[in-house]
Amino acid sequence: MQADPGIYAPLQYSQPWLWSGLALLAVVLGWYTFVFLGTRKPRVPEQAPRFTPRPDLAGLKEAYLQRIDAVTANAAAGLLTARESHQELSLLVRRFARAVTGIDAPRMTLAELHGHPLPPVAEAVRRIYPGEFGLEPLPPVAQSAETARQAVWQWN
Repeated sequence: MQADPGIYAPLQYSQPWLWSGLALLAVVLGWYTFVFLGTRKPRVPEQAPRFTPRPDLAGLKEAYLQRIDAVTANAAAGLLTARESHQELSLLVRRFARAVTGIDAPRMTLAELHGHPLPPVAEAVRRIYPGEFGLEPLPPVAQSAETARQAVWQWN
């Protein structure tokens, strides 16, 4: 008989439970690593800026002047309202600036345009703004068209 029957020696865990626990821990750590690395943006090595040839400025000017004339003709024919005509003229000036410089001018506010080195575009858009957003009566479409033409003509 044992001297003290109330004390028992600790039971040992079997080896499969130890290895199962370590394997489960490794799977969880692997999953977190996979999720963390899988959601990071890939690093793109910096490349030298690509050479973009200078656009044919004379051809662009001619094309945009024709578009401005088309908007004026559509407004005179009643195909466009005065407000739509002003908005289209402003968009044409902005698209011309993007075609020449690559700056995304069609998405910029007037304040952002003034912050970029686009003075003729910013000034033209400022003059066309009352026709785009102002109260009735709107300025004449011919006046805004002339402002747009001047912005295109004056571009160097």
